[in-house]
Amino acid sequence: MAAEPWVMTQAWRDLLFLHWPADPGKIRRYIPDGLELDLYDNQAWIGIVPFRAEETRLRFLPPIPGPANFLEINVRTYVRCKGRSGVYFFSLDANSKSAVELASFSGFLPYRHAAMSLKKKSNGIFFESRLTEKEVPKEKISMNYRIIPYPVVSSPLEKWLTERYCLWTKPGKRLLRVDIAHDPWNLKYVKGEITGNTMAPYLGVDFRGQKPIAHYSEMKKVRFFAPVPET
Repeated sequence: MAAEPWVMTQAWRDLLFLHWPADPGKIRRYIPDGLELDLYDNQAWIGIVPFRAEETRLRFLPPIPGPANFLEINVRTYVRCKGRSGVYFFSLDANSKSAVELASFSGFLPYRHAAMSLKKKSNGIFFESRLTEKEVPKEKISMNYRIIPYPVVSSPLEKWLTERYCLWTKPGKRLLRVDIAHDPWNLKYVKGEITGNTMAPYLGVDFRGQKPIAHYSEMKKVRFFAPVPET
């Protein structure tokens, strides 16, 4: 954990973890130098994580006008560096253009703009996302699910997939780590259907061929720390 005070906070609401196993040989080529894949029983994992980001604000400041509240979906895998385990993002899509511009400034994180909706109804939650940027494959996903109202007693694999407290990014030649603080997850299982998924086609993961491991969290308050160079 970074020794300096946190610099930004958010509330994550209606967060859904979807995880698929993946061939490490297909994933390694997309991991920047300085990081190694974090494997579980010699297996890599790909996560697709949609959620609602709210109350975004910098330390000592009120919520940021415009990008304070938005929908996001990220595609990620798990990596290691210098004895730490954390997250590496292949993409982060948001439906706020201002949030995308701020978070992707100077290539800091691979944010992209997408059209999204998240609707909560009596029969479940409906989410869809469609990438809107030009000159890229039109990645999209749609799903509906309902929450099973019992807490999860996490297995070792489920804890390994979800309890991650830092991320790495390499916007230029320098590898940076961002530490994240929040309470441990209180997760629930879900039942539902992914009606379409063309996210991250370059990874070669068979999203249609097998059901993901799926977990839901209603809300989590998180804090982000300033980037730290991995020298």
